[in-house]
Amino acid sequence: MHGKHELIPPHGGYRKLRSFQCAQAVYDATVVFCDWFVEKRSRTRDQMIQAARSGVQNIAEGSMASATSKKTELKLTGVARASLEELLLDYQDFLRQRGLRLWAKDSPEALTVRRKYQSDPSDPSDRSDTSDRSDPYGIATASPEVAANTLICLINQASYLLGRQLQKLEQAFLAEGGFTERLYRERQRHRDRL
Repeated sequence: MHGKHELIPPHGGYRKLRSFQCAQAVYDATVVFCDWFVEKRSRTRDQMIQAARSGVQNIAEGSMASATSKKTELKLTGVARASLEELLLDYQDFLRQRGLRLWAKDSPEALTVRRKYQSDPSDPSDRSDTSDRSDPYGIATASPEVAANTLICLINQASYLLGRQLQKLEQAFLAEGGFTERLYRERQRHRDRL
């Protein structure tokens, strides 16, 4: 059917998004971090894990919702970015409250973490290989300062990617419109053919 594909465009595919992969790495590493460095009964622990989870889940939900609502996709992608910002503050607080150093954006340590992330193009959600990917950034064996700063670098990377994704979503929305506009155009085409 001619109009069906145009009406409901391809959607989902979030596992291939670099923003999703990075947010998932942040989530996984946050769970490891909290297991090692945050009191098990702490409310902060729960909030950090939930903020990291929210980043991942909102990217997935927005991607799936994009079939019928670009507005929802934009909103949920923004929520994902906001959740990661909340998590970023928790890591910065962790360092500040313990008198630990916060790495500068372009410090050798931060650049090493960014290079490591950028050199791994694989999808971390694909567990088909048998290697242990439960702690690829060595959070469990790092000092608290290195672990928190590593997570800060990863969160900044995810936030950057989500910012670019939001810009592209905005441009696509302005150029193509949303679901309601597609419905109207398809209805008009159908009427014109009658």
